[in-house]
Amino acid sequence: MAEAERIIGTPDIPDAEGADGAEPQRPAEGTEPSPGAESTRGDAKGAEPAHGDTEGAEPAGGDPAAGDEAAAGGDAAVGGRRRKKILVLLCVAVLAYLLDLVSKTIVVAELEHRAPVEIFGDWLKLEVIRNAGAAFSFGEAFTVIFTAIASVVIIVIIRLARKLYSLPWAIALGLLLGGALGNLTDRVFRAPGVFEGAVVDFISPAHFAVFNLADSAIVCGGFLIVILSFKGLDPDGTVHKD
Repeated sequence: MAEAERIIGTPDIPDAEGADGAEPQRPAEGTEPSPGAESTRGDAKGAEPAHGDTEGAEPAGGDPAAGDEAAAGGDAAVGGRRRKKILVLLCVAVLAYLLDLVSKTIVVAELEHRAPVEIFGDWLKLEVIRNAGAAFSFGEAFTVIFTAIASVVIIVIIRLARKLYSLPWAIALGLLLGGALGNLTDRVFRAPGVFEGAVVDFISPAHFAVFNLADSAIVCGGFLIVILSFKGLDPDGTVHKD
């Protein structure tokens, strides 16, 4: 019996150690892994973290630098508009000033101390007079005061120009500035003395005071300002309704 059992042999019983600690089975050499397993590993390896999709995205609030550039561009546009209106003001003022200065120079050289020149009979004449007062020969006893007022007006116009965005206001202030400078030049440089000089007037309508082109510019500018104020238009371009 013992010999028979030796010949037949004892059936193989899996080793407990091999069952518990055996390495996982590997595919034989030359065989392809199953597609499902490879796909699973590939998906796991190539998957990006959830936040990776947002790495190259723009911030929700936009690019701050782009916002700053847009704001700078808007400020530049506004500044350009203001500079254009200031340029209009200066051009109108220079034109009014030069017309007044040239006309006074001509009439003083050609007409002073001579008989009046009739333009439309007795309705309109050219007659040179020296006016120590305000516009249209009013207030001749207050020459220094009117000189100070003209200086204040010029300063106020210059300050208003810093927030000027309205074309009509630019024209109105230009007329005021040119007229004020024209008469102020007479008060500073003409006889009898500095800040006491007499303004040259030469336009003499019938039944009205004698005046000059500077006076006309001041009146036209003031009249335009009154109209703009009634319409509710401010120098900065805003319109308000009372």
